Amino acid sequence: MCIHLSFSYRKATQALNFFASQNGGEIDILRALKLIFFADRFHVRKYGRPITGDDYFAMAKGPVPSATKDIAERSDYVGGPAAQYAERFFDIPDKGKIRSILPMDNDELSETDMEALRFAWKKFGDDKDIVATSHQYPEWRKHESVLASASRSRMDFMDFLDDPLSEFDPCHKLSDKERDCRREQLKELSDIEAMWN
Repeated sequence: MCIHLSFSYRKATQALNFFASQNGGEIDILRALKLIFFADRFHVRKYGRPITGDDYFAMAKGPVPSATKDIAERSDYVGGPAAQYAERFFDIPDKGKIRSILPMDNDELSETDMEALRFAWKKFGDDKDIVATSHQYPEWRKHESVLASASRSRMDFMDFLDDPLSEFDPCHKLSDKERDCRREQLKELSDIEAMWN
């Protein structure tokens, strides 16, 4: 079963803006996307839901939050309110980078969302090879063989609950009981959203 959730372009924009701000006002899009992955992983494991609700794909350079990537790159796939909202908060000074141009709108992110973003920045913000690090997590590794013949493969939030090898930070440790509880939370959240859509 693959979990489908509603994507929040506002939260995704503010997460990108947060990491640009933490990095002196400007950040590589690839690094920001990996940091959002680690923040979402933390939030799923600790609170039973991701921050952004984005669909994740395993790609050659690791896990990618798809719609967040489109927003960061000002893709043609993003239009209307999402594009206008993002343009208020960051611009693209060079290909592959975003620059914060307006302080974060803290009203868009909950306290637990901010906790997860701060965790990702503190733990992985200085990681010089964040792409290689992201390849060590089971939700990406299970797609590695598929990526030999495909450009991407859809990931499942349930897999965020699996632990990496012991030398890598799990982004919040879970007991077996907690892991089962988070699985139920994700399933219930997906079921509720399916009823409304």
